[in-house]
Amino acid sequence: MINPSNAPQKDWAALAAAGVTVVVWASAFVSIRSAGSSYSPGALALGRLLAGALVLGAICVIRRTGWPPRAAWPGIACSGVLWFGVYMVVLNWGERELDAGTAAMVVNIGPLLIALLSSRLLGEGLPRPLLAGMAVSFIGAVVVGISMSGAAHASVLGVLLCLLAAVSYAGGAVAQKPALRHAGALQVTLFGCLTGAVACLPFAGTLVSEAAHAPLSATLNMLYLGVFPTALAFTTWAFALARTTAGRMGATTYVVPTLVVLMSWLLLDEVPSLLAAAGGALCLAGVAVSRRLSHGRRPVLDVAAGDGAGAREAPTG
Repeated sequence: MINPSNAPQKDWAALAAAGVTVVVWASAFVSIRSAGSSYSPGALALGRLLAGALVLGAICVIRRTGWPPRAAWPGIACSGVLWFGVYMVVLNWGERELDAGTAAMVVNIGPLLIALLSSRLLGEGLPRPLLAGMAVSFIGAVVVGISMSGAAHASVLGVLLCLLAAVSYAGGAVAQKPALRHAGALQVTLFGCLTGAVACLPFAGTLVSEAAHAPLSATLNMLYLGVFPTALAFTTWAFALARTTAGRMGATTYVVPTLVVLMSWLLLDEVPSLLAAAGGALCLAGVAVSRRLSHGRRPVLDVAAGDGAGAREAPTG
């Protein structure tokens, strides 16, 4: 058993990695909006995944990272198809049908689904701070969504697509957790990205055709999505997920809609309303509450998992 005194350092490392993830993922909404005007949902997802796999593959070659162990492949394959494949395609499609506020609000049922699935399938439990924090953050996400909606059109199809995106995101995130007990974050991210790219290969012809006519700005946004929100942010997510529970990691993503509002303010000169600011404050407060450990409990790290991959909570004494 690893000395519990190392737990705070590991928790801060996970929190820092999660912070990088949510900031970069929030920037993806701006890039998707730009690239989506020239690339169809499937082609945009494939181009993004290919760019991400190229960067991750180069890093793995330099670091001489080998193939993941056989035990990691079920989780890698499942998360690759659901999260890297299905999620990216349907989210790109959904954002064509819904305004950003409504889309963010619908997709943000994902963290709740992650907590429920991880409790059922991974035995992580549902500690009170997590449930309380998720409730506060969900209310904040709803407030942010309401503040941003209304200016653009919405459709039933868009809502259904965003619901499917939330379900696939949650399923992929929970499937990834067991894989991280057997393989490193870089391995899991690279081969998940490659699995998603293979699943999106039917869109290859469309990607080539659209790339030939797309403006440079749209293509650069697609490449940005591959290098940063995919290669970087999914790796930092996996790094953090290996050091904490899936439920607590999922709760941190409630901050994303708030960051999207701030980025739209800075980059698109869209001044957020007081309602959006209030919702963002609730999201941040909920994440802070969700990351508190229950009274009288401390993290215990399972040596067999490696790097805290089997982190769990256990009573003291």
